[in-house]
Amino acid sequence: MQEDFLHYIWKHKKFQTDALLTSNKQPVLLSAVGEHNLNSGPDFFNAKLQIGGQLWAGNVEIHIKSSDWYVHHHETDSNYDNVILHVVWEHDAEIFRKNNTAIPTLELKHYVSTDAVAAYKAIFNTTQQWINCEKELGSVSSFVVDNWLERLYIERLERKANAVTEVLKHNKNNWEAVLFKLLCKNFGLKVNGDAFNSLANSIDFSVLRKQQSKVLSLEALLFGQAQLLDGDCQDPYFLELTKEYAFLKQKFALKTQSVVALQFFRLRPPNFPTIRLSQLAQVYFKNQNVFSKVIEAKTLKEFYDLFSVETSNYWESHYTFNKASKKVKKKVTKAFIDLLLINTIIPLKFSYSKYTGQPIEEELLSLIGCISAEKNTIVKTFRSLNLDAKSALESQAVLQLKTEYCDKNRCLQCAVGNTLLNASI
Repeated sequence: MQEDFLHYIWKHKKFQTDALLTSNKQPVLLSAVGEHNLNSGPDFFNAKLQIGGQLWAGNVEIHIKSSDWYVHHHETDSNYDNVILHVVWEHDAEIFRKNNTAIPTLELKHYVSTDAVAAYKAIFNTTQQWINCEKELGSVSSFVVDNWLERLYIERLERKANAVTEVLKHNKNNWEAVLFKLLCKNFGLKVNGDAFNSLANSIDFSVLRKQQSKVLSLEALLFGQAQLLDGDCQDPYFLELTKEYAFLKQKFALKTQSVVALQFFRLRPPNFPTIRLSQLAQVYFKNQNVFSKVIEAKTLKEFYDLFSVETSNYWESHYTFNKASKKVKKKVTKAFIDLLLINTIIPLKFSYSKYTGQPIEEELLSLIGCISAEKNTIVKTFRSLNLDAKSALESQAVLQLKTEYCDKNRCLQCAVGNTLLNASI
């Protein structure tokens, strides 16, 4: 038995509500079960009920056992002084408030049908499956699933936007600097994301802004801070970058002690950090006000035009210094820009809209709905269970579903889980 099941039973009144009695045989009449609280404090706020003919308004706390009240130290917490009813599965101890007044207890197991308990265990107490409801998932209506996926995406977007806000706090509300740091991290992808992030944090954005008129200076700044100019190489372009970086390092007192080492191992050459840093330099070389353009852009085409840059000439025939390769233009692909939109641009625009008080939620939902679904194991497995993500909105939503609900057994806080259990009780 899990507390989330008891929360569900209480919230939806999935028990016999007539002839309820407290543990000391006082009749209980329910007017309102209260508002479900998912944060700290009592489980349900503002419940209304009668106990022994006395009308009460206050909070309800739910536990598996009565003694859990003391296990969680509620007797010393003033947040629980207004609890008017303790709802438990098993009553094994009398409970008192801080002022030693007794709290009425309702032992719920006497009023819940065995069929309801069996249905809960059958659907959610499985351990040998990828997700608890994988056999039943395909039976849930598309209306329920589609609405739940949109809510899940907004939930995921809120979390990402909160992360943007944290970066903003550390950058004195400079949105241009925030965008650069977020873009830099995402240009590093999964393998070099942390390293690129440390690189971005080692540069004051004002320094980068001053170099935007010269791509050589931008590359020298980024490559130098990434410690890619530390080796012994006689390549003319390497020497040119090294000379420029030495000047910038002295002028702006640049430090590299906190920069994480870059990785080349097991990366496809187009994703080498040398290529990605050159492309990032081109974004800022070709666009003096990147943040303003990101905020003004609304369509996929506008974003593709903004970020569809190529490397500088040197990198057309190189992947690393001092080793030439077949000449080919190395352009940022639409698939890569899609990742930037999903992980950086849309969360940043959402965070900025909250900051300015100008909601653009529908615009962002429309934008991400136009982006193709991501390809990964979670998306692929859900597809095999008849939940097919057709857009990036839905692929992001199923990632949120798997990591924040399925993996944490939060089935009864999930619309799919609620639907399945309701159909069984």
